[in-house]
Amino acid sequence: MATSKTSAADWWRGAVIYQVYPRSYQDTTDDGIGDLKGVTQRLSHIASLGVDAIWLSPFFKSPMADMGYDVSDYCDVDPMFGSLADFDEMLAAAHALGLKVVIDQVISHTSDQHPWFKESRSSRDNDKADWYVWAEPEKDGTAPNNWLSVFGGPAWEWDGVRRQYYMHNFLTSQPDLNFHNPDVQEAVLKTMRFWLDRGVDGFRLDTVNYYFHDTKLRDNPPHAPDTDEAGLDAPDVNPYGMQAHRYDKTQPENVGFLKRVRALLDAYDGRTSVGEVGDGARSLKTVAEYTSGGDKLHMCYTFDLLGPDFSAAYIRKCVEGFQKAVVDGWVCWAFSNHDVERHVSRFVEAPEERERVARLALTLLSTLRGTICLYQGEELGLPEAELAFEDLRDPYGIRFWPAFKGRDGCRTPMPWQAEAPQAGFSAARPWLPVPAEHARLAADAQEKVPGSVLNHYRDTLAFRKAHPALLDGEMEFVTSNQDVLAFTRRKGAETLLFVFNLTRKKAAFVPPASMTLAEAVAVPGFGGRLAEGTVELAPLDMACVRL
Repeated sequence: MATSKTSAADWWRGAVIYQVYPRSYQDTTDDGIGDLKGVTQRLSHIASLGVDAIWLSPFFKSPMADMGYDVSDYCDVDPMFGSLADFDEMLAAAHALGLKVVIDQVISHTSDQHPWFKESRSSRDNDKADWYVWAEPEKDGTAPNNWLSVFGGPAWEWDGVRRQYYMHNFLTSQPDLNFHNPDVQEAVLKTMRFWLDRGVDGFRLDTVNYYFHDTKLRDNPPHAPDTDEAGLDAPDVNPYGMQAHRYDKTQPENVGFLKRVRALLDAYDGRTSVGEVGDGARSLKTVAEYTSGGDKLHMCYTFDLLGPDFSAAYIRKCVEGFQKAVVDGWVCWAFSNHDVERHVSRFVEAPEERERVARLALTLLSTLRGTICLYQGEELGLPEAELAFEDLRDPYGIRFWPAFKGRDGCRTPMPWQAEAPQAGFSAARPWLPVPAEHARLAADAQEKVPGSVLNHYRDTLAFRKAHPALLDGEMEFVTSNQDVLAFTRRKGAETLLFVFNLTRKKAAFVPPASMTLAEAVAVPGFGGRLAEGTVELAPLDMACVRL
């Protein structure tokens, strides 16, 4: 993978992006829901971490059936979050602190309350009749094919006015746009231009491989176990995973549209794009296609590191798989986001490991080659919140409870003050409860504690920035004599060896005969040491050595 030239336009390459879920960040209106003014109020906390940009989850007008991922107006702020003036204020404040702002674009589908869909469903011959995916029923009245919704049940919903089915990859209230219609593409690009003109620095593209469908509406074949069509896109309790999704997403026409998105972004200085690819084990192939050539997306992320496996073999497999598949593209790595169980809970084997695992995971993420994305609250080492069924708001979790608890456990409010009501998030009862365990981990409780998870994040991100090799230098794995993850990062005259022991046993890494270990490099929070040409590691430990 070639190293890119460094320039202001390439700020995203090797950057650290911090995801903000506005509904849960800071409430300033005492309604129990976070808002844009709350984001503005807490920007100094984000900047203090040493990140380069924030990614804002949706704040657009929405009925909130899927917490804002069902948009009814792409060019306005939902009153729940404030106003366009509040957004402009937040954007200006972020830029003043040196933070870029990336916003979500949920364009594969809209809300069924969007004016486009209201017009489309009104008849079969209106101006927007073909803006969504409509299809005739089978002769027996059943759905056009066997496609399934990620959120459960068929991907088709009957509409009595048109007497047709419409497609929805997610909720029935989230109808899919028909990207085969050029007018739809133009309309979507126009909404993106609206935000670029407003000054945003880029887009996170939700479900970026879901835009196009097979126009022949062919049935998906069943998923065959032990093939390359399995993945982490849906929990195993969901029948969605029983199909090989060959026809309902990841169609070849998508590449042409992504080129149009890139052309739009390139018309502005220093704007970027990061796509979310959920395509089973084919995801790396899709990422390669979507990021190659410099004329489509700047980078993508997949679900590969969002699962339960935190082992040397698995992480090496994922990273090497990317390196082989994506020759000239770029990746965005993350361990957590708003859709998955928090990684501290996924990776720990005992409660007393929580802080050490939180530190080690961040150090590992920060040394991988690529851009990295952090999710709000992970800098405090927050575990997944345990919620009662009556507290759930996520339709996905409600649908599959109790086998799958949904995504609310990672979306609970950010704890700011350990002793304040609702941990300083709101003066009112919040939309999701604040666990007592989270309140004890609040930002103010960790602020002045040396070695706290919060301060480890600051120290580690500073370490990353101090070593250019970690931003966009070459990365090469080193075969080990033990169960450790070892790799080098190299740029210019600097070559660093990183060795991670992700096990619960001591380890001693013996380098290959061709490698000379020069000196140990101090890494925040870890004490692995160099002794007589061997790297000695405690359980859940790491070390850095200059070559």
